[in-house]
Amino acid sequence: MPADLSSDARRQLLNAVTDLFLLDEAPSEASKEHYGEIATQSLVHLGQEDRIGYAGQVADVPTLPRNVAITLANDSDADVARLVLKLSPVLSDTDLAAIAVTQSQRHLVAIAERARLSEGLTDILVERGDRDVLQTVSSNGGATFSDQGFDTLLQRGGGDPDITGALSRRIDLAPQRAERVLRIVEQMADPTAGNVAAARTLARQARQQRLEVKLLLADLTAGIRSLDDVVTMLAEEDRAYHLAQVLAQAAAITPEQALRVLMQRDPSGIAVTCKSLGLGAPAFSAAMELRGRRLRFKAKDIEDAVRDYTRLDAATAERTLRFLKLRTKLS
Repeated sequence: MPADLSSDARRQLLNAVTDLFLLDEAPSEASKEHYGEIATQSLVHLGQEDRIGYAGQVADVPTLPRNVAITLANDSDADVARLVLKLSPVLSDTDLAAIAVTQSQRHLVAIAERARLSEGLTDILVERGDRDVLQTVSSNGGATFSDQGFDTLLQRGGGDPDITGALSRRIDLAPQRAERVLRIVEQMADPTAGNVAAARTLARQARQQRLEVKLLLADLTAGIRSLDDVVTMLAEEDRAYHLAQVLAQAAAITPEQALRVLMQRDPSGIAVTCKSLGLGAPAFSAAMELRGRRLRFKAKDIEDAVRDYTRLDAATAERTLRFLKLRTKLS
């Protein structure tokens, strides 16, 4: 690229090559490398508004060269980086972790808004984040927390009613974590504002739901209810953790493993688990709808997952699940 190009000329060139690049749904590595070189060289010469506009255009593009995504995500201006940090499927956990330990709180908020957050990322967010970051990650149904990360979150944000309130409304918390949060909510409630009654109602509802799951599991064991009916009910009520408990008992895996395959972006794990259990397509579709709400999948992604599920061979799924369980025991 000529070094003497003006900023306006670089912007026009970048727009033109971007339009061409986005037309190719499966660009070659050479094409991606060439486009990435043009984009990264152009970005350093563009003003804020132009960088924001470009980032908005390519933020969720799955074929975007990684060096371009990293350049945008590391932009010192959080308005430029925000959408890429929130939406880009190109950025790995390692990329995001490196940004999370070096960039501003506004960058961290954008990361905390991602549809799926691993325990490693939430560990960093709750350690470095300010109130906005803690509140955002607490409200994010796609965020998972390690024991250490959850402890840190409660230590740093347990005195904030918005943060504890967001945690109390999560329906994917393990019972022990839910009890801790609800105790904090009850202790913080202001009797003069009528919040004690609301907190106690919330705690009672959470306990009732856990009792209901125990009864559902007992009914499944006794053959009183079908797995399809229970999965459909819990999925339609958006109760991810309780659904994971049911799948865990049926598949003889841990609730953590079941929740992981249920909420990871790749649907193959949950498809193999459900097919090995003989789950029908309508019940599997309900589970995919839950995933779609949580992970912000498009309707076509859900339709494709259900179509692939109907084609999945049950015997193959059973062998795969047995292999995965054996590998987990040996590791």
